[in-house]
Amino acid sequence: MGHNDTVLEMRGISKHFHRNRVLNDIHLSVRRGEIHAILGENGAGKSTLMNILFGMPVIHSTGGYEGEIFLDGDKIAASSPMEAMGLGIGMVHQEFMLIPAFSITENIKLNREITRANPVSRILGRKLETLDRPAMGADARTALGRLNLGIDEWAPVAGLPVGHKQFVEIAREIDKRNVKLMVFDEPTAVLTENEASRLLEAMRNIAASGIGILFITHRLDEVMEVADTITVLRDGNLVGRKDRTQTSVYELAELMVGRKIERLARDEGRAERSGEIALALRDFRVHMPGEEVRGVDLDVYEGEILGIGGLAGQGKVGIANGVVGLFPAEGTLMIRGEKIPLNDPRETLRRNVAFVSEDRRGAGLLLDLSIELNAVIPAIQNKGRYVRKLGFLGYLDHGAIRRNAMEMIRLLDIRCTGPAQTVRRLSGGNQQKVCLAKALTYEAATLFVSEPTRGIDIGAKRLILDTLVRMNQEQGVTIVMTSSELAELKSVCDRIAIIDEGRIAGILKPTDSDVDFGLLMGGERKQAAETEGP
Repeated sequence: MGHNDTVLEMRGISKHFHRNRVLNDIHLSVRRGEIHAILGENGAGKSTLMNILFGMPVIHSTGGYEGEIFLDGDKIAASSPMEAMGLGIGMVHQEFMLIPAFSITENIKLNREITRANPVSRILGRKLETLDRPAMGADARTALGRLNLGIDEWAPVAGLPVGHKQFVEIAREIDKRNVKLMVFDEPTAVLTENEASRLLEAMRNIAASGIGILFITHRLDEVMEVADTITVLRDGNLVGRKDRTQTSVYELAELMVGRKIERLARDEGRAERSGEIALALRDFRVHMPGEEVRGVDLDVYEGEILGIGGLAGQGKVGIANGVVGLFPAEGTLMIRGEKIPLNDPRETLRRNVAFVSEDRRGAGLLLDLSIELNAVIPAIQNKGRYVRKLGFLGYLDHGAIRRNAMEMIRLLDIRCTGPAQTVRRLSGGNQQKVCLAKALTYEAATLFVSEPTRGIDIGAKRLILDTLVRMNQEQGVTIVMTSSELAELKSVCDRIAIIDEGRIAGILKPTDSDVDFGLLMGGERKQAAETEGP
């Protein structure tokens, strides 16, 4: 293939946010008519790379980027998405950029309406020309035809199913005469299986007409179905470039999630789990925006550490939030054999279930109170502890509260000026430790902890994981831990449930291979070996 077949070339692209390097010397090229997939977990750098290509404001406002971009051999540096589109780069978003009140044709021709002269416009200028509706309709029809979409081009967008909206957006991009490269960013995330396969078919048609396609996704099966070339990103680095015919789903899964893990010292000879079920979910659904849970069946065994993993937006975070009543839930929740009313945060606390939220500032801590008070509030409110009775009057037992705080500060190595320091003044990692101190002080039988180490340094991470293992072993606390860090789950959990599209894709052992995890996270339900039971 001659060099002139290259439609896009990105050379040596690096990007820092603050002091964090999020992309490291990425090279990427797309040929005419090629479908080039960029595969990676959430946070691998895929969106940052696209933001750079499209000249998104977030890139300019954070100091730009290093490296060069060429389109059809000419060096470009888009200063805005409008400019990128003007240069011939089309974009299909997950969130639809359509105007609901307009018809399909009007949306497809938005800002590119076809007009014809009329007597008034001949005198007063082109602004007053009449819309040439037949010509616009014909264009829209052609674009929709290329997607094998038999819907009326004058139908309003408002009532269309999600899949059709996605296609209208694609039709709009195809209709632009100058499109050289189209970017599909996780385009199937919102589609049904049927719509998704039509979308992949449409991508093939578009590529066949000579347009280059960048397909950004974490779905391995789709990549193997349509991509010619696959670039895998992990933690901002390019870890592999493969020709589809020369690779397999397994190899891609390993590239996508492969991190070598050491198990935390778990006392393997600890008390055998009784096989009692501490908590059971049946057809459990949670309406948490962006983390919808769509029907989960799960048993958590007494005394285990169960991990919940999966990519962002697949529903893993929603499970704990639904169990403790922070987001509306439906289905069945049983705690130690008893059916629990949903959507009342007090119900789970009464049954000795505590939650350390991923949202430390929102749901976790009272920032203007001291460390010592934050640690004891749930125990005071729900268990009447740390309160001394004098006749009818109760007053706080400040001595006991202080002693508890000193113990927690020592145990969790909370870096602070002392127990009376307000939580707002602590670093993120230390705030997270105060959240754990609350759970320890509460002496919960079951603890849900969500993203326990997000945004904290490596030393504090270790300590927090060690603390969870210790709570589990020394106090017999049953722990359900949600995390985006697969490595972290593998280092402490007994079993790990992977959530995909709001359901359980499979349950694995921590010793299972990265390949198995990658397959489940990439939407491959089928081959996963279901491991049931403790």
